[in-house]
Amino acid sequence: MDLLFVFLVAFGLSFDSFAVAICSGLRMPKILFFDAAKIAFSLAFFQGAFPLLGWLLGYYVKDYIEAVDHWIAFAILGFLGVRMVLESFKPDDCKQFNPLKLKTMVTMSVATSIDAFAVGITFSFIETPILLSCAIIGAVTFVVAMTGILIGKKTGSVFGKRMEIAGGIILILLGVKILLEHLLAA
Repeated sequence: MDLLFVFLVAFGLSFDSFAVAICSGLRMPKILFFDAAKIAFSLAFFQGAFPLLGWLLGYYVKDYIEAVDHWIAFAILGFLGVRMVLESFKPDDCKQFNPLKLKTMVTMSVATSIDAFAVGITFSFIETPILLSCAIIGAVTFVVAMTGILIGKKTGSVFGKRMEIAGGIILILLGVKILLEHLLAA
């Protein structure tokens, strides 16, 4: 598995966090760097940890489903991508939360990381180096979240929906890539 693939997955996964980060910036236009870093770290930590949990699950069931693992990877990434695109059309709820409350921060971090759990399962099927992948996913999410907070703080919600759509499309295309690589290699 090449690092470009892992970076693309990380980038695609980070768009949910990007949208939440934009809302955080909108909600707190005078947010300080340390507070923005706390939000971004929370998002990045869960986004980086959940693939490991998914990988562990996938690792233990891999032998039972190895014949169809490429179809499962395609289905999971395709489903997540389509869901991300569809969710981008839902109305924003930026005004309904305080992103610095611990409960809110953990809740939004877990909610944006469910996709990463599913990707972790996929990683176990395609033999991706999981610890390096988790570190890359976490680092990319941190940078994207900090950028999202800044954008939300400075420009408002102009880009949030478009970025979620782009992230969904990236995940769909990666699922197609995995499927085609397996089918063409057979």
